[in-house]
Amino acid sequence: MTERLLLTGATGFVGRACVAPLLAKGFEVHAAARAPGDLPRVTWHKVDLLDEGSSRALLRDLRPTSVVHAAWYVAHGKFWTAPENEVWVAATEAFAAAFREVGGRRFIGIGTCAEYADAAGADEAPWPETRLVAPVTPYGRAKAECAACLARIAKRTGLSVAWARLFHLFGAGEHPQRLVPSIVRALQEGREAHCASGVPVRDFCSTWFVGKALAALAASDVTGPVNVASGEGRSIAFIARFLADTAGRPELLRLGALPDRPGEVPCMVAEVRRLRREVGFGAPAQVEVDLRRMLT
Repeated sequence: MTERLLLTGATGFVGRACVAPLLAKGFEVHAAARAPGDLPRVTWHKVDLLDEGSSRALLRDLRPTSVVHAAWYVAHGKFWTAPENEVWVAATEAFAAAFREVGGRRFIGIGTCAEYADAAGADEAPWPETRLVAPVTPYGRAKAECAACLARIAKRTGLSVAWARLFHLFGAGEHPQRLVPSIVRALQEGREAHCASGVPVRDFCSTWFVGKALAALAASDVTGPVNVASGEGRSIAFIARFLADTAGRPELLRLGALPDRPGEVPCMVAEVRRLRREVGFGAPAQVEVDLRRMLT
């Protein structure tokens, strides 16, 4: 029997990248969003997940076996400090509890590397899931609180919960002011691409990669926190230079034209052994290949 899965936030930056991989895993995919999309083989449900009555009604009518919960407040430039983060913690806790009440078995939540302590184990690289959780931003604190809420539900009810901590993403549908699309747009328009120094090292991967990883996680029985990332470090400057060189416009790149953000963490790279060995997802991230896709 095909397993019925509900994907929330299905039109969002991460959610939309999960649809095809989930279908490829054999799930019967039902997608929830405030404004439904139009993809073949997906049943769309228009719902406001912040309305507990509506979300309960959807779960009661649909009775999914699994959930991939990609819905959250992600307005660019605002989500780091937005009060909506706490609203989504409460909504997610209620949604997961209601999901279990209707017979739900497996819940995949979406977390962030911003949950980890910036300064803990400064020499620890890459960052494992056991790293101290001590976020410094409201967004990171809300995600960590959400993970703790889900862990309590899992312990109390037996719900199978995995918490995917995502690192540094780029991909289709990304906000134009984020790093990769802002550079791509400038290069394509023949304008100077202004960047900071680019010295910090980050774990970049595309949402094409992440969507496949999340589908593999959903299909597995792995529980608890799982880093979803490439496991490879690249400096921001490397990413910028690669885009400029690939576009054939290296003269337009202006590293150091913008100030570095104060308190920037020098290196953030994920330890991905759980993803590879326990989840069984060993596909290469192919970061450079996917960066080229952003230029087409």
